[in-house]
Amino acid sequence: MLHMLASWFLSALALWLVAHLIPGIYVAGFGTALIATLVIALVNGTIGLLLKVLTLPLTLLTLGLFLLVLNALLLKLSSLFVPGFGVRGFLSAMLGSVVLTLLTALLRYLAF
Repeated sequence: MLHMLASWFLSALALWLVAHLIPGIYVAGFGTALIATLVIALVNGTIGLLLKVLTLPLTLLTLGLFLLVLNALLLKLSSLFVPGFGVRGFLSAMLGSVVLTLLTALLRYLAF
């Protein structure tokens, strides 16, 4: 349980840092980042899973690059559900999703 809470906190920290690094991504505060992280996880676990299965042929055809587009769309979709968390434009969403993934992995590696 403690590991799960620490992972959630580190993911929120990564999102908060991404909002400061990437123009076009806005997070009102760390509390908003905590809520947004939960919403991102829920969207990825439900709609994201379904879309990844449905677009598997396209993902295979593009050698996995379509997942970058899909992750950007899921990040943008998640921002629609959380007040105080915004993603403006597709390029910001794509760059933000890549940086968010890398930063979250780095923070989890350093912490655990």
